[in-house]
Amino acid sequence: MNKQTAGIHHITSFVGDPQGNVDFYAGVLGLRLVKKTINFDAPEVYHLYFGNEAGSPGTAITFFPSANNRRGRIGGGQVGITTYVVPTGSFDFWEERMRKLKVAHTVTERFSERYLQFKDYDGLQLEIVEREEGPLSKWSFGGVPADKAIKGFGGALLYSVAPDKTMELLQQVMGLERVGQEGDYVRFRAAGDLGNVIDINHTAMGWGIGGAGTVHHIAWRAKDDQDHQSWRNHIQQHGFQPTPIIDRQYFNAIYFREAGGILFEIATDTPGFATDEQADVLGEKLMLPDWFEPHRQQIEEGLAPIQVRVLEEDK
Repeated sequence: MNKQTAGIHHITSFVGDPQGNVDFYAGVLGLRLVKKTINFDAPEVYHLYFGNEAGSPGTAITFFPSANNRRGRIGGGQVGITTYVVPTGSFDFWEERMRKLKVAHTVTERFSERYLQFKDYDGLQLEIVEREEGPLSKWSFGGVPADKAIKGFGGALLYSVAPDKTMELLQQVMGLERVGQEGDYVRFRAAGDLGNVIDINHTAMGWGIGGAGTVHHIAWRAKDDQDHQSWRNHIQQHGFQPTPIIDRQYFNAIYFREAGGILFEIATDTPGFATDEQADVLGEKLMLPDWFEPHRQQIEEGLAPIQVRVLEEDK
């Protein structure tokens, strides 16, 4: 059975201060906070989702922010760099924005593309690249107008402890196409137009350590529940041990760890973030699944207050 994912569904990371997380991804990057909920496995911790106006698959970056999170170390077995894609012609805008907001940054090239590289407040490694493909975001916030806004993921740079095994998985299981090699990086491409360009180190890397400032997992797209079950069967047939299907309210998920140490998830495109609140008020209220609703007061009292706010430099 040949299967082919459209690309990245979402990427989830550990970070520290929740308000700092909101200030960076909404304030600096201009993304929309599309869902404010909790870690279903640790309800004392937020689970925050940022993306385009709808948090569409291929745009959603998610976080478990907690001041109690220990600092991690980026390395093998992780997504090393998360890549964002912006409209063609907006690179200079983003470079100037980083200067204005005093975010340290560098400009580099990979596979004949220019990348603006920087870190968030917790040390997560990020980069911005211009590309034509992918729909424009309709969201604008603070100093980021819609015509310059991040469209979603451009892809990711994976750090593998066993790159040959990870590359075999990307091609033979996930259905990505190998498109080239440059220096120590090998490039793959998925079928979609966002979150579709995956680079990976060719030389094995030493293990990273999970914690604040590191990616927890990368999730890949499945069309719907039927396709999701097909993916689970497909993963098992290739010798991996996926979890049972887990209801995450806004998508269904399965997880497995590939041989290079990276935790993979496969998530459904449906039902999306408007399943429990209206599209025009996404992210404004703490949303809880039914089984946590009786404990709302206790949960809210244990969470630090956060607000989406325009940065002083943008006022």
